[in-house]
Amino acid sequence: MTDAQGALKKTPLFALHNELGARMVPFAGFEMPVQYPLGVKKEHIHTREKAGLFDVSHMGQVKLFGANAAKALEDLVPVDIIDLPVGKQRYALFTNEQGGVMDDLMVTNYGDYIYVVVNAACKEQDIAHLRANLSADVELEVMDDAALVALQGPEAAAVMARFAPETTDMVFMDARAVKVDGVECLVSRSGYTGEDGFEISIPSADAERICRLLLNEPEVEAIGLGARDSLRLEAGLCLYGHDIDTTTTPLEASLIWAISKVRRADGERAGGFPGADVILGQIANKDWTRKRVGLVAEGRAPIREGAELFDADDNKIGVVTSGTFGPTAEKPVAMGYVATEFSALETQVFASVRGKKLPMTVVKMPLVEQRYYRG
Repeated sequence: MTDAQGALKKTPLFALHNELGARMVPFAGFEMPVQYPLGVKKEHIHTREKAGLFDVSHMGQVKLFGANAAKALEDLVPVDIIDLPVGKQRYALFTNEQGGVMDDLMVTNYGDYIYVVVNAACKEQDIAHLRANLSADVELEVMDDAALVALQGPEAAAVMARFAPETTDMVFMDARAVKVDGVECLVSRSGYTGEDGFEISIPSADAERICRLLLNEPEVEAIGLGARDSLRLEAGLCLYGHDIDTTTTPLEASLIWAISKVRRADGERAGGFPGADVILGQIANKDWTRKRVGLVAEGRAPIREGAELFDADDNKIGVVTSGTFGPTAEKPVAMGYVATEFSALETQVFASVRGKKLPMTVVKMPLVEQRYYRG
């Protein structure tokens, strides 16, 4: 969202981005850094090899208070929130009555409250959805005075340990309130790149100072949205509004792993979330007509979002939803939807690009191995 005057919003790190020479672009109502002087490809590779620092303060951060907060949130997602242990994070989906995905989000149990991070483009609607559906005894606090950054890459843990030694024994999807250079932050060992790393919620007033400290470490470079997109695509991670949306069910999106067993047809807390009949019916009947798949192309020309996919007989069978050249994969990588009969690995399909049909192969995701730290 833009502000009341229609101007783009700025994150607490806006001045720092400009000082670092970032190219700023409009994104989800904010002025955001798409790249720095290093350039998208080098930023991508640096994150894979060392550590990158991303400003993701445009995301929505919310706290839910009250004894019934977990139950109230669980009623809106096909995920086990009630039994989410203190200090653990979980991926979740807001679904609609048609079984479509309204947004994907991260949920953390901090004991005294449930912490939720939602996508920037969906932030206003998600907060309205929560306010409309949470029970009266659940208090919702929007964290408007907090920045959010992600420190990602194989050397992120070593950097983080210098400022918060207690983070070294955290594993993937652990979360803690941790002091970073004396400032209390919410830290989770997670991210959106496929690499080990941390997401750090910092009070806005301290965000620039903490980020300068991290950027002063020799392993760390500032990384923009361009490399964030190529990193997450290689890691097989969905971008909301592109790879998943309100017309997509979790089954079509290959996200059945995100539906907790306890919420499925044979679980003690089965159903009860929006669109449960549709989603549980698809699971029971193995009944969906398209599927999200990974795709690679021959040559070096990237196949972009929106390219239509065809079979060998020139029948349209799907569409590319994300595509770029993968600097680590060293080939054009994409994901998209194909009719289920074309979703088997090694199936050849053809993308229509400027009147030419370019061959692509269905491949296993992630396209680059995920390296989350699991202990």
